[in-house]
Amino acid sequence: MEFLSIILMFLKAFAVGGLICAIAQVVINFTELTAGKILVMFMLIGVALTALGLYQPLVNFAGAGATVPISGFGYLLANGAMKGAEKGLFAALTGPLIAASAGVSAAVVFSFIMALCFKSHTKHS
Repeated sequence: MEFLSIILMFLKAFAVGGLICAIAQVVINFTELTAGKILVMFMLIGVALTALGLYQPLVNFAGAGATVPISGFGYLLANGAMKGAEKGLFAALTGPLIAASAGVSAAVVFSFIMALCFKSHTKHS
């Protein structure tokens, strides 16, 4: 029975994460928005859904399927700000930084390691 619950958890994460990515792909295909604008838009959607209380149930349902996409980063920032706001204004400003520090630090460290391991070059058309 434990095996089936793990498979169900993976399926839910894959379905929700895949749906978020499919929506992003539709936006890419049918608009003239740049990748940076789409990235910011999805992050802000995550922040807005968290502020409205709609993203937490999605995280509870899908787990990593909702927290790994960039909208999950918006959720993380908004969640940190809301928890920090309970302690005061300064904590509301530093809460998102504290909440996201582990992920951002890991991204910087692993990017540095990959830069040492591989030689970058420009792509020739």
